[in-house]
Formats: sequence, structure tokens, C-alpha cells
Amino acid sequence: MSEKTIDPNLLGEKIVKQLKQVFDPEIPVDVYELGLIYDVFINEDYEVKILMTLTSPNCPVAESLPKEVEDKVKSIDEVKDAEVEITFDPPWTKDLMSEEAKLELGFM
Repeated sequence: MSEKTIDPNLLGEKIVKQLKQVFDPEIPVDVYELGLIYDVFINEDYEVKILMTLTSPNCPVAESLPKEVEDKVKSIDEVKDAEVEITFDPPWTKDLMSEEAKLELGFM
């Protein structure tokens, strides 16, 4: 029984698509466009590790937002497992937001 090969670029696109469905409840912009996702790692077993931050260490959704990100990524058929690691290094700033997010929030 051979496993079919999954294109990591296509899988990466699927992951980004899922991340764009997770919104910070206080800001009407998704976590990807907000710049909260620092990195996404996919190993050869299609286990995903996401390095993300929050807008502040005492963010009211510090418990639920990472879990929501993890669940969205786990819902992708090709993903075997997903784990979210929270970091505050470097701290999040408005500079990390996409142009689209800045425009949406009136920062441009």
C-alpha cells in the first residue's frame, strides 16, 4: 500500500485558506492577515506545527484562538496532526499586518 504524495505547496495553500477562516473576535480581520501567524512547518508525515502570536499576552482569547487555529488545520484531510505554539518573541505590532488588514482597519 503506497501513500500518495502530497504537494507541500498545495498543502500550504490549504493551510493558509483555513487560517484565513479564523478571526480575532475583537478585530474583524483573520489571524493570517493580522500577521499573528509567524511560521508554518510541515514535516514528512504531514504533521503541522504553527508558530503564532497574539495581539497581547493578556489577550482575552489566549486559550480559545490557538485551539481554533489547531482545529481548522486538523480538519484538512491531508494533515495528520497539528500543533500550535504561542510565542511573544518578537512581540506583535501593527507592522506585521498585511496591507489588506491595515486598509480594513483604517491604518492606511
